[in-house]
Amino acid sequence: MQQGIFNILPMDRVVYGTPAAQAVAGEVERLGASSVFLIVSETLATSTDEIDRVRAALGNRVAGTFSGVPPHVPRAAVIEAAAQARAAGADLICTIGGGSVTDAGKGVQICLAHGITEAAGLDALHIRPQPDGSLHNPLIARGGPIVRQIAVPTTLSGGEFNSTGGMTDLATHRKHAYAHPLITPRAVILDPAICRHTPEWLWLSTGIRAFDHTVEALCSKAPSAYTDGTALHAMSLLMAGLTACKQDGADLEARLTALQGVWLSIAAVQAGIPMGASHAMGRALGGSCGVPHGHTSCVLLPAVMRWNRAVNAAQQARVAAAMGRPGEEAADVIEAFIAGLGQPVRLSQVGIGPEKFELIAEASMADRGIRSNPRPIDGPAEVRQILELAA
Repeated sequence: MQQGIFNILPMDRVVYGTPAAQAVAGEVERLGASSVFLIVSETLATSTDEIDRVRAALGNRVAGTFSGVPPHVPRAAVIEAAAQARAAGADLICTIGGGSVTDAGKGVQICLAHGITEAAGLDALHIRPQPDGSLHNPLIARGGPIVRQIAVPTTLSGGEFNSTGGMTDLATHRKHAYAHPLITPRAVILDPAICRHTPEWLWLSTGIRAFDHTVEALCSKAPSAYTDGTALHAMSLLMAGLTACKQDGADLEARLTALQGVWLSIAAVQAGIPMGASHAMGRALGGSCGVPHGHTSCVLLPAVMRWNRAVNAAQQARVAAAMGRPGEEAADVIEAFIAGLGQPVRLSQVGIGPEKFELIAEASMADRGIRSNPRPIDGPAEVRQILELAA
């Protein structure tokens, strides 16, 4: 008999289909915030009027704006943003942008809650896998933030729906996870119109990151009926939405379909369904080698599926059937879907050669997802086998 726990995260609501500026103003009013610190996409801030619209809607409730978050969230950027938010007396963080912007907001919440003013102060707070396979999360004992966050995502990776954020230590080239229920945004605003500015490669590749959530949930060694259901429908929405967006980037219904697919795809992560090597190696590949977040799933997921097939062939067959290709190898079907969207499917296509494999393998072994991969991974040698499949 299955046993498990579904975690209900402290998120108030999801607002979808409403223009971002209008929805942000409504949430700020609902929450009674008077000093809102914006952390936003630099592209949106400098090349569009979207952030100006949000500022206009908020009026004198804007405490400040930070727009310098690099990919993979270097800790120094979070410290800088937190210092500005602290000086401004922020009582709410509003993030508008992709996954790195969202995670930066989570990092700022942590810094404000624990008085962290230097990157080294984050060293003791990230999740650490233990020798017995369990995870040690220091933030749980220390308490969560008081200054909370609302999020307007403009990519499809789904981090706005969970209680974990990543930050990269550039000294060690390791991307660490930080988790507490209260760093989950209180509200998420899904506005397809603001996402029109997202570059096609970024939109589609982060959609594959969300697709990765559904695949690793369905192929997990500890699935649940609830998350199987959400994953299957999320997969359907993502396939339809991404395909239509590839055909017509101005199709707002397609963009909203993809955004809702992400919303459903994250249910497994919220529920604690263990993800596997694609997620673990993806974080290592991004943090250690700077490969964009979405592209990590594009190049790793098919290889991980091929490596895992020896232990979960029946679950993989279900994935292929759900994708409309029953009887075929799931890895081949997934790879064809990714390639059909014009995204890379090999490490060589993102500039990664065998000389990086040892670095990626060692970094992967420190990630929690390695220990929950369906086929046991005992050391860096097995990770290198997967990298060779992805080469």
